Amino acid sequence: MIFKSQSVLPAVRKIKDFERLMDSKNDFVVILDSHVAQLRSLVNIARQHKKKVLLHADLVHGLKNDEYAAEFLCQEIRPNGIISTRGNVLSVAKKRGLITVQRLFLLDSLALETSYRSLEKVQPDVIEVLPGLVPKMIIEIRDRTKLPVIAGGLIRTEEDVRQAFEAGASAVTTSLKGLWHLNA
Repeated sequence: MIFKSQSVLPAVRKIKDFERLMDSKNDFVVILDSHVAQLRSLVNIARQHKKKVLLHADLVHGLKNDEYAAEFLCQEIRPNGIISTRGNVLSVAKKRGLITVQRLFLLDSLALETSYRSLEKVQPDVIEVLPGLVPKMIIEIRDRTKLPVIAGGLIRTEEDVRQAFEAGASAVTTSLKGLWHLNA
């Protein structure tokens, strides 16, 4: 598995939280809300602390969410991986050798079927399922796609984390600092 012994992937929105993670034992850090002008320095700081960055491309302020933005992120910012709901963004990142995480929102059956078709085209390395509180869907998506699944969104308690792992999630993303220390 890509994330090895790290089962909870800290997802940061604030610089203060990002800085605090630099002294943690976590190998991976997920950057959520960010500004294009901050990215290069954040990724460089993470590298200096031997951290790997998964960047949520859809949440970068100041960039349009398209192939050109993806090329910019891959060539100029060079995170270790890209998270996105957009197949075209992930296809660029995949061609550039980055870890690709396709985010799926479980809204209804039609959205799920559309997501399956997109997954077949993009073939990401990992799928992030939101909300991550639906164990039956984690099982179904993992079994149908044969890809590692990350549970994310609305993960608020240690029990939520435990249930996600029992359903077969490979990792959990959460922005709740109180859960960042947990391991499967």
